[in-house]
Amino acid sequence: MNTTLQDLGITAGDVFLEISYLLAAVFFVIGLKLMSHPESARKGNFYAAGGMGLAMVTTLFLHRDASGAHIGMINIVVIVVAIAVGGIFGTIVARRVKMTAMPQLVSFFNATGGAASALVALMEYSNPDNTSALVTLLGLIIGTIAFSGSMIAYGKLDGKIGDIFAGWVKYFNLLMIGIIVALTVYMLAFDHSPEMQTTLSYILLTLALIYGIMFVMPIGGADMPVVISLLNSLTGIAAAMAGFIYGNQAMILGGIFVGSAGSILTLLMCKAMNRSLINVIVGSFGGGGAGVDKEQGNIKEITLSDAAVLLSYSQKVVIVPGYGLAVAQAQHACNDLVKLLESKGVEVKFAIHPVAGRMPGHMNVLLAEADVPYTKLVEMDNINPDMPNTDVTVVIGANDVVNPASYDDPSSPIYGMPIINAHESKNIIVMKRGMGKGYAGIENFLFFNEKTRMLFGHAKDTLQALVGEIKEL
Repeated sequence: MNTTLQDLGITAGDVFLEISYLLAAVFFVIGLKLMSHPESARKGNFYAAGGMGLAMVTTLFLHRDASGAHIGMINIVVIVVAIAVGGIFGTIVARRVKMTAMPQLVSFFNATGGAASALVALMEYSNPDNTSALVTLLGLIIGTIAFSGSMIAYGKLDGKIGDIFAGWVKYFNLLMIGIIVALTVYMLAFDHSPEMQTTLSYILLTLALIYGIMFVMPIGGADMPVVISLLNSLTGIAAAMAGFIYGNQAMILGGIFVGSAGSILTLLMCKAMNRSLINVIVGSFGGGGAGVDKEQGNIKEITLSDAAVLLSYSQKVVIVPGYGLAVAQAQHACNDLVKLLESKGVEVKFAIHPVAGRMPGHMNVLLAEADVPYTKLVEMDNINPDMPNTDVTVVIGANDVVNPASYDDPSSPIYGMPIINAHESKNIIVMKRGMGKGYAGIENFLFFNEKTRMLFGHAKDTLQALVGEIKEL
């Protein structure tokens, strides 16, 4: 006797739904691959968005619950309205956000993803049809930590929230982890009434919220890009947990892709900083330690005309961009300088540090916006061997990523972190508005190097004036 799909309760819609999830996964993979290179990243975004759109539409109209019922028309209307409102809001925000605020936007998106997954888990934990209690609680914990941690990261990046570097914080966090684990085990090991289940889930939610806040509060300095990447991976893991709760393959696959990509990026960034992930989390990198007191030396300035002559008659110039370049929105003026120097036969490259800026890949995105060719962006490990042969290194808004304290100051918070070896080049021009310290809050003795000349002023105005000076030569 032959058994058909109808005999098993499987409809054509169910088959098409699973096929759509498979296609969505393929689109996600293609999108991730294309996003690995700036020239194809835009196309990659469309592929990934198309995969997500396909999964959303087919789920909306073909998904059936455990009883075999489809989503009701009223629910469909509510969901479509919610999608429309979210889509409009997201479009407006994405179009209006400045490049300097992109790290904050990424943190905010991380927070919304974590919150959505946590709410799914919170609603489904007391559902008698839910058979995945462990997965549900993990989704609640991870999603909530991703939400509260990302919101604190958003506040810190936006300058609205300061740092807490008190020694008791890490012990408090360890205590919170212990309580969360103990409560989770208690909720899983014993049967509880629906009312008690709801109460315990809200207690767990509160504890996870507090832990997410306190987990990020002591982290500052150049560790923030690492933490943003870590929080992004947590959001992906939480989304995968939500997918397991509903048995939704698209959510599971999408969450796994985001979680694994974020985890790999986090570990790669830690490797680039010569630090372990545990050290990043509990070490409060950039927590205000100033290093050993030593004689600073004298600051030497350079005029625009002298800088123009020095750059024009160089053979090799390396530009080190940092967050200050983004704040000044000077990327277009910087590219104008590059084009002008190249017209004079000067070879110009950009040295990109893995944690420059406030989020992973911040400088790549910033320079891509100004149409700087990707081939001019050289990673730290590849540019450092060429630094001794570089005639002029121009540091624009970067600080901690060129600080030689990482080599010669064992007491410095950044000691041991690989940097771009700007101090090895023949001449150094540092563009800054003043002598303020970088995001790690420590003194940069590159500024006092005998080969360094300071060019003070607003980066965009200074670059535009420098271009004018070079044209007059």
